[in-house]
Amino acid sequence: MKLELSRVVQGCRLGVLSGLGRQADRSLQIPGCLLYTRCGSVPHLTHETLSTVDSMPTVTQLTLPTLAEHQEVLEEFKEGARKFTGLHDTVLYCSLHDPAAPSPAGYTTNKTVSVWGSGGRMELTPSRFIALQAAVQPDWYQSMADGETLQADTSRKRVKKAVDRSLAFLDQCLQLHHQTQELSHAEVFGVVEGGDILEERLRSARETAKRPVSGFVLDGFQVDAMSPEVRLNLLSAVTAELPEDKPRLLQGVGRPDEVLECVQAGVDLFESFFPYQVTERGCALCFSYTYQPDPETEVLERNGATEEAGVQKTGEKEGDKADDTWAEGPMTQFEMDLKDARYREDFSPVVPGCSCYCCRNHTRAYLHHLLLTHELLSGVLLMLHNMHHYFCFFQALQGALRHGQLHSLRRRVLQRRDGTS
Repeated sequence: MKLELSRVVQGCRLGVLSGLGRQADRSLQIPGCLLYTRCGSVPHLTHETLSTVDSMPTVTQLTLPTLAEHQEVLEEFKEGARKFTGLHDTVLYCSLHDPAAPSPAGYTTNKTVSVWGSGGRMELTPSRFIALQAAVQPDWYQSMADGETLQADTSRKRVKKAVDRSLAFLDQCLQLHHQTQELSHAEVFGVVEGGDILEERLRSARETAKRPVSGFVLDGFQVDAMSPEVRLNLLSAVTAELPEDKPRLLQGVGRPDEVLECVQAGVDLFESFFPYQVTERGCALCFSYTYQPDPETEVLERNGATEEAGVQKTGEKEGDKADDTWAEGPMTQFEMDLKDARYREDFSPVVPGCSCYCCRNHTRAYLHHLLLTHELLSGVLLMLHNMHHYFCFFQALQGALRHGQLHSLRRRVLQRRDGTS
């Protein structure tokens, strides 16, 4: 694995991560994202339907909790999760937790870390963790770590303990890694912990960087863990301590506005669980990421004569909204709620101009019907659109950095759907 930076723009690192995969012939543009999966499959999609999505990431994220309960099967299979799940042409990264399924706190000890699968809690010692990675046979994987510092009332003593435990776990994992033949081609990412305490964050970053790791996972910066201002200050301080030639992967952050802020703080890679969360809410991503709009559209928007795709004006009557009690997490300004009654007779594409399969073949009214009748096809079509939209956003981010248009992209992404920003 080799990271080559072509330029740094306002703190954003533009480059390519090369030498990936067993044959070292794959590459990944940064800033970029990974393909989110559960047990090796993108939720709602088969591998065949997934192949219709444009701008697919080179690297697929496997989540350990969905694989841990299949350890015996994978060990008997002997050929790793890539072939077992049918992911033949991709680079595999295995994360310790599932970003879309937060783990209960209070179950990490000096000797074990717990993960939560469909069958409940599974305790992992370093030896069992490495044995599981040997069965999975990823190209990269995240070391064990104590990430239980998300609560606002976490004490300084508990944060220090989390950093100490994470470094001890990393040392044990590295030692076992080098003794495991099945992992001879795999690379280890060290985890930077430290909660919201600057001194502990810096200590974790410095000590992790001293170990022979290929990259860094920045943990504990999830949305609810701290304020945006604190997160950005900590990220900027942490990335300044990390070597420039190794990638930085941020866990638990996926909203496009937060992605832009974190990229400017020196982050390279993100997980793509956000489109899945949007899909589970029955919503479609509809924010703009065109950083070079045509002059006519720009004039119309400035005069308030156009609406962003999926506009829902402020002041809409509360009674017009469909019941949203089953949605996972709060709806954001970057999506439209297709369960809303206003889309019942809206025969336009989900996002006009979008080239995904869903927008080319179906309407908002049809998606509205599928959602209200609880048809499984609604999840398939929404997931196709949301993944396509999200991956194209990262492609646009790379283009904006290349052409010096980061400010323009940021303005377009943050533009509210009522035309203001």
